[in-house]
Amino acid sequence: MKQTALLAGAYLHHLCFESPNPEKLSDFYGKIMQMKPQSIGANAWLCSGKNRQILIKEGMKNRLEFAAFSCRDEGGLNLLKERVKEEGIEVINLQPDLFQNDAISIVDQDGHNISFGLSKPNMNAESVLNGPLQHLTFSTLNVEKFVDFYVGKLGFCISDRVLHSNGNLATCFVRSNHEHHTLACFKSDRIGVDHHSYEAGEWNAIRDWCDHFASMNIELMWGPGRHGPGNNLFVFVEDPDGNWIEISAELEVIHDRPSKDWPQEERTLNLWGKAILRS
Repeated sequence: MKQTALLAGAYLHHLCFESPNPEKLSDFYGKIMQMKPQSIGANAWLCSGKNRQILIKEGMKNRLEFAAFSCRDEGGLNLLKERVKEEGIEVINLQPDLFQNDAISIVDQDGHNISFGLSKPNMNAESVLNGPLQHLTFSTLNVEKFVDFYVGKLGFCISDRVLHSNGNLATCFVRSNHEHHTLACFKSDRIGVDHHSYEAGEWNAIRDWCDHFASMNIELMWGPGRHGPGNNLFVFVEDPDGNWIEISAELEVIHDRPSKDWPQEERTLNLWGKAILRS
C-alpha cells in the first residue's frame, strides 16, 4: 500500500472553525493561545502565532469548516494530487487563503473538508510560548471508515491502534510525517472534532503554558498526564465554544517501527491516572 501522505511530508498547517460569536472566540485565541487576531472580513478572523494559525468564521458552534495540511514541497503535493485522482476522490471548490493557489480540497468519509497545499509565509508569527499547531483528532461513529479513507485512499500511515476487547477499533492514530500522529480518530456517539493539539516541545514548556493559563484564570480540564500511544505529556483546556485544546510535549518521533495495538482502558489514554474515555 502506497504511503502517499507520508511521502508528501504533510503537516497540519491551519484550521478553520465556525462560531456564533467569532470575535469573542478570536479574542480567546489571541489572549489565551497567544495568536494575534486580525479581522479579515465580515465576521471572519485570522488568529496567528508562531507556527500556529486558526481561522474563525461566523456559523455553527463546534463546527470545523476545514482542516488544511501543508506538504513538504511541490513534489509532495503532486504525489497527493495523483493519489486523489487514482482513488477517484472528488475535488471540491475550496482554496484556503493561507495556501498558494495550487491547493487541492476533498471531503472525507464523515463530510469534513480537508485541504492539501503549500503554505504562504506567516507574517504575524509573534508568540512568547512555543506551541506549533500539530494534530487534529476527530470523533466518529465508525473508526474503520476513517482508516479506510485516510490510510487506504490517501496513504497516511498507522502508528497505533486502540482496540475494544472484541477487536473493534476504539481509536486510531495516523501520521503523515515522522511525528507519531498528525490525525487521530475516536469512536464516539457523534461526528465532529474531538480536539486539536499544539506541540510545546519539552516538559518545562507544559509548565509554562499551565502557569500562563492560571494567570488568565483558565482552568485545566484534564491533565497533566501522559498518553500511552505517542508517549506524550499533555494538558487540556476548553475554549468559549467548548472546543477542546491540547497542549502536548515530547510526542514520539517515528522513523521505523511497526504499529502497536493497545487495549481500550484508562491506562492507555493516561499512564499517570484518570482518563476521558470516548467509547
